[in-house]
Amino acid sequence: MRRLASELLAAYPRIDVLANNAGGLFKKARTKDGFEKTFQVNHLAGFLLTNLLIDRLIESKAKIIQTSSIGAKIFGNIDLDDFTGYTKKNPMNAYGDSKLANILFTKELHRRYHSKGISAVAFHPGNIISNFAHDYSIVQFIYRSPIMRPFCRLMLETPEDGGARLAWFAEGTPGKDWLSGEYYEKNKIPPKWKIHPQANDVQLAKELWERSEKLAGLPVKV
Repeated sequence: MRRLASELLAAYPRIDVLANNAGGLFKKARTKDGFEKTFQVNHLAGFLLTNLLIDRLIESKAKIIQTSSIGAKIFGNIDLDDFTGYTKKNPMNAYGDSKLANILFTKELHRRYHSKGISAVAFHPGNIISNFAHDYSIVQFIYRSPIMRPFCRLMLETPEDGGARLAWFAEGTPGKDWLSGEYYEKNKIPPKWKIHPQANDVQLAKELWERSEKLAGLPVKV
């Protein structure tokens, strides 16, 4: 992430849109940095990159887009005493935590930087037919099994569908087409019952940010 940030800053005098779209669900593994892999890829990587670029993003009055998931509601439950998710028994819990962290990151990003010109949003791209969770056999059975494939064609959406939703935020106008600091599903803010209660916890969002700074080796900013 640090090398990528340096390359982006050297190559682009403006960054109008940053889409933290990389992510996945992996079988339990610890990265060389010491974190649970799903949590690091889905949350910490985008958090670090955004913060390394933050001055350029502010100058550009950028839009910052987090690809979250309905998995935040279904599987997420952030426990700051097990912040990186490594001791979770089920990789789905680590995935849900990381996607809930995407939403909380968006809300805290909005609180800290919207007055300086940043617009931040998180969204669920849809249940997409892809190579998602390619090394986690239980989920891949659903996504890629010949037995399940006919059902997947009916239940899942295409990569083009998910890409179109991301593009809607990238091309849209904050405050007109979408609201900064919010989480969206199918280009709409979902009703409260569809959103995890922790997603609107202001204090949790603040503490999550501060702990992420420490884990990513960034100076803590109040």
